[in-house]
Amino acid sequence: MTTKQESQDWVYSAKVKEHFLNPRNFLMGDESKFTHDTEGIVGNPICGDQMKMFLKIKDDKITDIKWKTYGCASAIASTSALSQLAKGKTLDEALKITAKDIDDYLGNLPKHKFHCSVLGHEALEAAIKNYRDQKDH
Repeated sequence: MTTKQESQDWVYSAKVKEHFLNPRNFLMGDESKFTHDTEGIVGNPICGDQMKMFLKIKDDKITDIKWKTYGCASAIASTSALSQLAKGKTLDEALKITAKDIDDYLGNLPKHKFHCSVLGHEALEAAIKNYRDQKDH
């Protein structure tokens, strides 16, 4: 038997549901059809999710962002939110977006799903690192 508190711990906000059902900047279809400057890929061994992030960059700003995932509803909603928060920001500004920023933007994820909010950010960090490494060589 579950308690009322335990059942509430599974409740998603309306904004989380909206971003899960209608993810923003999600890359449908063939990745090669989206011309991008860099990409990052990460996986989360806790839940088995995998995330790919693709960025278009001009003058050190993210002009477009797309992503793909094999992930849960929380990972999808969180990355959708992150993609909106990061688009138009400089690379350094985008790196400052935190899991708490994403959680606040979405109106709070269930506590046991908070770790899903970092997956998109880790993919974003990997993409930016790859971009900067390419520029340095």
